[in-house]
Amino acid sequence: MILAVVIIVAIIIAFLLFLYYFPLGLWIRTIAAGVPLSIGSLIRMRIIGVPAGVIVSNLVRARKAGIPLTVDQLQSHILAGGNVENVTLAMIAAQRAQIPLEWQRAAAIDLAGRNVLEALQTSVTPKVIETPTFQGVAQNGIQLNVKARITVRTNLDRYVGGAGEPTIVARVGEGVVSAVGAAIDHKEVLEFPDRISKAVLAKGLDAGTAFEIVSIDIADVDVGKNIGADLQTSQAEADRRIAQAKASERQYAAMASEQEQKAETQRMRAKVVEAEAQIPQAIAEAFRAGNLGVMDYYKLNNIKADTEMRNAIGQGPNTDTPPQAPPQNPL
Repeated sequence: MILAVVIIVAIIIAFLLFLYYFPLGLWIRTIAAGVPLSIGSLIRMRIIGVPAGVIVSNLVRARKAGIPLTVDQLQSHILAGGNVENVTLAMIAAQRAQIPLEWQRAAAIDLAGRNVLEALQTSVTPKVIETPTFQGVAQNGIQLNVKARITVRTNLDRYVGGAGEPTIVARVGEGVVSAVGAAIDHKEVLEFPDRISKAVLAKGLDAGTAFEIVSIDIADVDVGKNIGADLQTSQAEADRRIAQAKASERQYAAMASEQEQKAETQRMRAKVVEAEAQIPQAIAEAFRAGNLGVMDYYKLNNIKADTEMRNAIGQGPNTDTPPQAPPQNPL
C-alpha cells in the first residue's frame, strides 16, 4: 500500500512538471492564433525563467496588428526588466496613429523608466499642464498674478534624455515674469494678455525637453500689491529712521558738550571763588604791612557799592534776585 501511494504521488508530480515545462495549452493557442511556436521554444522560455504566457499574448497581439515582432525581441526586453505589454501596445497605437515608432526606440523609452504608452498617447492627444500662479511686477510697480495653461505634445525623438514637465513649467514661469516686467504699465498686460503668450513662445522654451509646446494660454491675471509704493514706503521709513538716528546722535553730542561746558564753568567758578577768598587775606596783610589805610578801605567799599548800584539800575527791577548782603569788614 505504501509503495502504491508513493508511486501515485510520483506520477502526479511528474505530470505536473510535464505540464509546467511542456506548456501544451500555450502551444495549442499559438497554433490556433496562426502564430505557431515550436514546443522547444516554449520549453526554453520555462527553463530560463521567461513568462511564456506574456510572450505568447503580446506576440499574438503584435502579429494580428501587422507588427513583425520576434520572440527574441520580446524575450530580451523582459530579461532587461522592461514592460513588454506597454511597449507592444504603444507599437500598435503608433501604427494606428501613423506615427513612426521603431521597436528599439520604444524599448529604450521603456527601459529609461518612462511610460512609452503614455508618451505615445500624449503625442497623439496633447496634454494640458496647469501652472501655479506666477508673480511678476510691471515697470510701474504693480504686481500681477498670472496663471497659464501649457499644451504640450510628446517629442519621441527627445523623450529619452529630455527634460520633463517641471522644466517646462519653470521656463514658462521665467518667461511670464520677464514679459510682465517688460510692460511699462500693468494695464497693458490686463488689456492684451496674449502678448505674454507670444513673448514666451518666441523664446523656444521646449529646447532640450521631452515635449513640444503647442500653445501657452493665459488662464487668469489678477492685480496684486503695489510693490513700487511698498518699496518707496519702506525706503522712506528707512530714511526716517536713519535721519532720526543721526538727529539723536547730534542731540546726545550736544548734551555731552553742554555737560562739558557746565563742568568747565563750575571749574572756572571754583577758581574765581578761590581767588576771591584770597582778597580779604590780601587786604588784611596790606593793613598789617601799612600799605592800606582805613580811609583807603572805606573808599574801596564805596566804589564797590556805587558799582553795584549802577549795575542794579542798568538791569532794571528784578524781584527774583535776592538782596545782597553788605560787604563785611575783613578786619
